[in-house]
Amino acid sequence: MIEITETEALNRVASYCSTAEHCRAEIAEKLQRWGIAYDAIDRIINRLEQEKYIDEERFCRAFINDKYRFAKWGKMKIGQALQLKKISSSVYWPYLNEIDEEEYHSVLQKLLAAKRKSVRAENEYELNGKLMRFALSRGFEMKDICRCIEVSGENDYSE
Repeated sequence: MIEITETEALNRVASYCSTAEHCRAEIAEKLQRWGIAYDAIDRIINRLEQEKYIDEERFCRAFINDKYRFAKWGKMKIGQALQLKKISSSVYWPYLNEIDEEEYHSVLQKLLAAKRKSVRAENEYELNGKLMRFALSRGFEMKDICRCIEVSGENDYSE
């Protein structure tokens, strides 16, 4: 394995951070895989933060918008993913709370409508149960799911 100097690592990681948003934990993990010493990792990450290559709040905003709009994740699943990235809930909850509720419900509504077409069920009760389990697995809260299932009460499921 080729040994990387601290300066080379800083330059490589700065280039990596220039292409997309990353958080401290992702960068630390990458530097550890490269075999960089722990004290050097701290110095590199601090330098990246000073030069604004890494910004936890900016990362959270981008991550949240990407996950609920494109991956169609609910707030709970997004929060869990950010916790796995070692980001404090005090950093990301304000951004989760900024999500426009109408847009959020619209995302869930479209997700449920698409799933409704592919689910087999013998009756409306079973169908709704399967839709609820699916939406819960995507990280949506029960209050939002119930609201969207009631709105989409009209279905093309025939008995």
